[in-house]
Amino acid sequence: MLYIVPTPLGNLKDMTFRAVEVLKLVDVILCEDTRTSSKLLQHYGIEKPLSPYHQHNEHKIATHLTDQMKAGKSFALITDAGTPGISDPAFLLVRQCIRDGVKVETLPGATAFVPALVNSGIPTNRFVFEGFLPLKKGRQTLLKQLAEEERTIILYESPMRLVKTLDELITYLGADRLCSVCRELTKIYEEHRRGSLQEVADHYRQKAVKGEIVIILAGKAG
Repeated sequence: MLYIVPTPLGNLKDMTFRAVEVLKLVDVILCEDTRTSSKLLQHYGIEKPLSPYHQHNEHKIATHLTDQMKAGKSFALITDAGTPGISDPAFLLVRQCIRDGVKVETLPGATAFVPALVNSGIPTNRFVFEGFLPLKKGRQTLLKQLAEEERTIILYESPMRLVKTLDELITYLGADRLCSVCRELTKIYEEHRRGSLQEVADHYRQKAVKGEIVIILAGKAG
């Protein structure tokens, strides 16, 4: 069978007891980067083989992996941080398991957008998760659609593109749209910068930015 196992966003104490138990139980652990995941396994005394599974090979090896599962092997899928399948590889393998009659069990755990949303002070009752915006094709079309979205909007972004994206959001959503930028979740330098898009963009224009980023945007006023 296949276990989908969330891993900590940064603070290793956020690993659940059950997640550690499952990783010690399976035959093989699939991961994005063996160097990153080996540190997690070492911390918890887990001695299991690691095998690369990422966006560059997931199309090629999904069927091969499910064949091994049908033959009796158990696998766990983890990512560098957070829940597999949320802007990380997992969907293709889960779909292949379902098609091939392989049992899939997903553990609850860390997902970056949930604490970022709750901490934003922006309404949480209705929201839309867009993940990373397209880099080129379809980007402007999606931004135009988001400008009319009345639900809270959740985006992921890299530190290198943060200011550019905030400036584009100002163009399409307006400088006064309320937002919250969260970075370095669960780590020592965790930061939540709240205000209008203009205020937040001006803040990040003045400093170097590191870490994974979640952008929370208020929906268009109805």
